[in-house]
Amino acid sequence: MTMPSLEGPSLEETTVEQAFTNIESEISLTEKAASEVRKIMEQNKIPETYGLRVGVKGGGCSGLSYSLGFDSEKRENDKLVTIDGIRLFVDPKSLFYLSGTELDFTDGLTGRGFVFNNPNATKTCGCGSSFGA
Repeated sequence: MTMPSLEGPSLEETTVEQAFTNIESEISLTEKAASEVRKIMEQNKIPETYGLRVGVKGGGCSGLSYSLGFDSEKRENDKLVTIDGIRLFVDPKSLFYLSGTELDFTDGLTGRGFVFNNPNATKTCGCGSSFGA
């Protein structure tokens, strides 16, 4: 006869649950990045009800790459966070890799674009668009 487990949720469940609970402190958006997102939305007539989907997908020279794009609605398992008036949609898989990440925007001599400052990236490529964890 097997006894029911008295232990709590599995480590995997706890990790995802904790990540979703703490997302506001896990992903941040700099003032410069927020300003650029607003500017892009205005120039492209993207409604304020849309959100910025922040994600991670397989690929790139370091194994994983970042993805950004506007989405009209939150998907079933997404976490919705509003930072400085900007809605962010993040799926659970991406949230695992993006914990602690700051999304910034640069407009310097080396180029112009969004920059992910990700403390989980153990290696990055030269262009900064892919990483390994």
